[in-house]
Amino acid sequence: METPQDWWAVEALYDLSFAPGRTALSSYRLRDGVDPVPELSLVASDEAGIIGGAIRYWPIRVGAHDALLLGPVAVHPTRQGEGLGGALVRDSLARAEMLGWKRVLLVGDAPYYGKFGFQKLDGVEMPPPTNPDRVLGLWDWKDVRGVVSSLKNAPTGST
Repeated sequence: METPQDWWAVEALYDLSFAPGRTALSSYRLRDGVDPVPELSLVASDEAGIIGGAIRYWPIRVGAHDALLLGPVAVHPTRQGEGLGGALVRDSLARAEMLGWKRVLLVGDAPYYGKFGFQKLDGVEMPPPTNPDRVLGLWDWKDVRGVVSSLKNAPTGST
C-alpha cells in the first residue's frame, strides 16, 4: 500500500507519466479535497525502494450510488512492458471486491481496460469535458445512471 512517505514520489511519477496540466482534467475535480482510498492506493517498488508503478482510487457517487474512481495508474517509463500496470489493476480490483465495493468507474482506453472487464457506461455523466466513449465501468452498473460527483469521507465498503 502507498504510505504517506510515498506521496511525493507517486506524484512525481504521475507528473512524469502524464501530460502537463493533468490536474486540470475533469476527473481531478472529483478528487479535490478528497483523500484516496488508502487500502486501494498501491505502489510497486523494487528492492531498493524505488517506485516503478502506482495506482489510486477515490470515492465517488453516481446518482444515488457509491462507486470507486480508478486512477490514475502509472508505470515509470523504464518499467513499462513488464506487466506492472496490469498487476496493479488486478491486485487493486481484487482488494476492492474483498472490501465490498460494488462498482468501479474510470476514464480511459476501452481496448486496454476491456481486458480487465471494463465496459463503456451509458447514462453515467462525468463532469465536462469528458469524452463519454472513455467512461468505463466494472461490476454492478445495472440501473445505475446519473451525474458523477465527489463523495467525501466514504466508508471502505459501498452500496
